[in-house]
Amino acid sequence: MPRSRINGNFIDKTSSIIANILLRIIPTTSGEKKAFTYYRDGVMSAQSEGNYAEALQNYYEATRSEIDPYDRSYILYNIGLIHTSNGEHTKALEYYFRALERNPFLPQAFNNMAVICHYRGEQAILQGDSEIAEAWFDQAAEYWKQAIALTPGNYIEAHNWLKITRRFE
Repeated sequence: MPRSRINGNFIDKTSSIIANILLRIIPTTSGEKKAFTYYRDGVMSAQSEGNYAEALQNYYEATRSEIDPYDRSYILYNIGLIHTSNGEHTKALEYYFRALERNPFLPQAFNNMAVICHYRGEQAILQGDSEIAEAWFDQAAEYWKQAIALTPGNYIEAHNWLKITRRFE
C-alpha cells in the first residue's frame, strides 16, 4: 500500500485525496502519474516523518519515471536535502548541481550549496588551513549571490555575511 494511504495526519490525507483527484482529471501519462506518486510518498510522508531511507527510495523511483526537467529538478533537489540532513555533503552538492542543470531558478539549491561550502570553510579554519577556508568561503559567497539574485529580499543572513566579509559587489 502506498505510504500516502496510511498516513494518519488529516492535512496529509486531505492533500493526498486532492492529489489523487487531480491525477485522475488532469491528462497525464502513466509514467507521470507513477513519478508523482513516488514523489508525493517521498515528500508528504517519508521525508516529513524523518524516514530518509524510504524517502530516498521513493525519490529514486520517481527519477526513473519523471521526464519533465522542471519536475525532475525538484526530485533531485529533495534527494540533495536528504543527503545534506545525513551529513553526506558531497552527494548533496552533486544532487543540487543536477537539479540546477534542469532548473537554474532554484534559489534554495544555491542557498544549500552555499551553506555546505560555508560549513566546509569553517571546518578548514578549525584544521588550521586558512587558505582552503577562504576558497570555501569564496565559493559560498558565489552561491549566495546567485540565490539572492533570484529572490531579492530573501537570505538576509547570507546577505549580511556577504557585506560583513566584503564579498558582496
